[in-house]
Amino acid sequence: MINVQRFICNMLDENCYVVSDETKECVIIDCGAFYDEERIAIVDYIRTNGLTPKRLLATHGHLDHNFGNTTIFEQFGLRPEIAKEDERMMNNLHAQAETFYHMQLEEEYPAVERFFEEDKNITFGNQTLQIIPTPGHSRGSVCFYNKKENVLFTGDTLFQMSIGRTDLQGGSMMQIIQSLRTLAQLPDETIVLPGHGGQTTIGEELKHNPYMDR
Repeated sequence: MINVQRFICNMLDENCYVVSDETKECVIIDCGAFYDEERIAIVDYIRTNGLTPKRLLATHGHLDHNFGNTTIFEQFGLRPEIAKEDERMMNNLHAQAETFYHMQLEEEYPAVERFFEEDKNITFGNQTLQIIPTPGHSRGSVCFYNKKENVLFTGDTLFQMSIGRTDLQGGSMMQIIQSLRTLAQLPDETIVLPGHGGQTTIGEELKHNPYMDR
């Protein structure tokens, strides 16, 4: 059975998820931990529960979802995995810090471990996460879908009653609408765990989110 622990991180209240099962293997999705207490909380949770981190996954290359990558690399030896289309963004986290947060980051971020390929799966323990390309918020935005447990990690593609911004570099309203139509084909009871805000379901978003339809 899947276990999901959410950590609310950084100045944008980004959601980092540690996802594990009975095997004690886990993956870390979108480690946006910026403050020391956030980084300590994630590491302590993993160690206290005897988890073995296998992958560090990023739904996209924006800095608020990757602030904590250095800590995960230093503590567990994992480097991030991301879609190829967001490679340039991931290689320019320091520039993002200056542009969007008016700060200079001193730490060196780990290089990308590998890039996702369309229709590939992430496996750990007894779990499989299907990689669903969902461009629109960024060119390389993806979602991770656990069909067995009916759980979907949507990054900044789909939020509760909202969607991700499309006005940043690489964003496209046309693409994100197409991506949302792809997500709308999933079962109504699918639990949606977004990159910001609280959880919802595909069915609830189809009822109330003006951007969602089948």
